[in-house]
Amino acid sequence: MDEKTEELRDIFMDVSDEETVTETQEEPRGSIADQPDEATIRERLRGVIEALADRYDFDSAFETETYVDLVRGFYDDGSDEAIADDLGVSPDEVFRARMDLHLFRGDDTAAPFDICELRRRRDADDAALAAEFGVDEPTLAHYRRVVDAQDAARAANHRYQTEFDEILTDAAISGSLTESVTDDGLDEAAEDIETDVSF
Repeated sequence: MDEKTEELRDIFMDVSDEETVTETQEEPRGSIADQPDEATIRERLRGVIEALADRYDFDSAFETETYVDLVRGFYDDGSDEAIADDLGVSPDEVFRARMDLHLFRGDDTAAPFDICELRRRRDADDAALAAEFGVDEPTLAHYRRVVDAQDAARAANHRYQTEFDEILTDAAISGSLTESVTDDGLDEAAEDIETDVSF
């Protein structure tokens, strides 16, 4: 302790009733084992879905719990077909619900025509555009839905996607960290230890 520090300590001791000059600092600590349970995750997902439904007109008409299951399936890397099987609906219904929820896959924009041109000419007649692009009207409507959903997500600053990401990515990370903490490597290290104990 240098001279200045000693002086300050002496001054503190003179003006304070305390016996010591240090304060124990204890911040409450979280635990990676305190991961959110499934009910909490679903509740948070419901909140995001209901906020989306309040702001936009959904093209799909599922119950909120079905949307929650769909989001879980999407983040578990389930295809539209696999999610549809799990939910007992058609892949097209899953696709429409994904667009409503601003959940996109990389191949959603893999159109057989220039999708940027569709975005530029959003007000053009479907039949005329379909003929010009060499596709049928249902195909054009499919990609128009993608473009509209992407524009809505962009206008919302991708807020809802970000919230889904945070809820489900945090839960996944927390779960994997908890597993890795309990896996301390001792089982593997102890495999070759021979124990010959007699009493």
